[in-house]
Amino acid sequence: MTATGEAHAPGARGPEGTIPLAVPNIGELERRYVLEAVESGFVSSVGPFVSEFERRFAERVGSKHAIACATGTAAIHIGLILLGVERDDDVVCSDFTFVGSVNPIAYCGARPVLVDAEATTWNIDPGLLAGELDRRAAGGEAQPKVVEIVHVLGQPADMGPLMDACDRHGIPVLEDAAESLGATWTAGPYAGRHTGTVGRIGCFSFNGNKIATTGGGGMIVTDDDDLAARARHLTTQAKVPDVGYLHDEVGYNYRLTNIAAGLGLAQLERLDEFVAAKHRIAARYDEAFADLPLVLPPRVDGLDATYWLYSVLVPESDGRGRDEFLAHLNGLGVGARALWRPLHDQPPFLSAPLVGGVVGDGLFARGLSLPCATELTDGDQDRVVAAVRSFFA
Repeated sequence: MTATGEAHAPGARGPEGTIPLAVPNIGELERRYVLEAVESGFVSSVGPFVSEFERRFAERVGSKHAIACATGTAAIHIGLILLGVERDDDVVCSDFTFVGSVNPIAYCGARPVLVDAEATTWNIDPGLLAGELDRRAAGGEAQPKVVEIVHVLGQPADMGPLMDACDRHGIPVLEDAAESLGATWTAGPYAGRHTGTVGRIGCFSFNGNKIATTGGGGMIVTDDDDLAARARHLTTQAKVPDVGYLHDEVGYNYRLTNIAAGLGLAQLERLDEFVAAKHRIAARYDEAFADLPLVLPPRVDGLDATYWLYSVLVPESDGRGRDEFLAHLNGLGVGARALWRPLHDQPPFLSAPLVGGVVGDGLFARGLSLPCATELTDGDQDRVVAAVRSFFA
């Protein structure tokens, strides 16, 4: 899933101010690398930090190639083009996700086919996807050109049955791993793999509120040499090397800047620290809320989530629901936020075909995310816990 809006600036609150949902964790290493990028004179998309960030990122997630982009949305857009998506093609997309996952489908002039979430992981439902693809095959209908699988809120999707369904019908998979950097599978056919590396193409986001940030930015990863070469070509305005200003197809100004890549490289070097902090906060909240009538984030054997946004579901009881819970928390200075509105309820996509739809509607109606920035202090966590518990007192 791609950029979700600007994060609050770090240090923008006093000790009794609002605890923001997510803020970037910027330290001395980031300042040093960014200053080095500025002083080098390479400030745009040509510079040593870009290539080093790509090399180190590919190494970190276990992919052969990584191509840095201006945004996660741009990464998905290029990924769809690389997989041959054209006007009037169908592209399956998770219904319960941020709108940045589906907008690139519209950029291509293609038609999104939205598939509901499953209650276990909150990701695209493997049974519904398989049923839709099998139905099309049985009826002689054209299959989707691509299936886009989103790893929502840092939770890996159940890729085994999803990939089985797509492989059975010869459909390539694009993974939207925008929110799941650092998440892995620890069991099953993809044990040891990082999200974004199972499909033919994976896409990541480095927006300001992500676990690792470049201020804004994204990354395409793939093991396919030809796809990687074309991704670099398309993201640099499709300029032919060494032939002056010759552009052999419509390209895009989608490359990451050297300054942003310097910030990203420093963040990547600290990724283990960030993921460990997310796990600690999630474990603290799990323990603190275990006796409350809340549905806590998915914890599924074999799926090692990062809990990018620690999110819970509120019971609809005694006339109080998600909105009342949000108002209560915000009133106590806790910057909670509602979960995604499903794509089938977004005005540009009201006419998109929908498979299922009940689970995603429930996640939106009952779900919210709690503050879980990697620099959240023990005191901040105490305030969040106290505010949550007081609603049910």
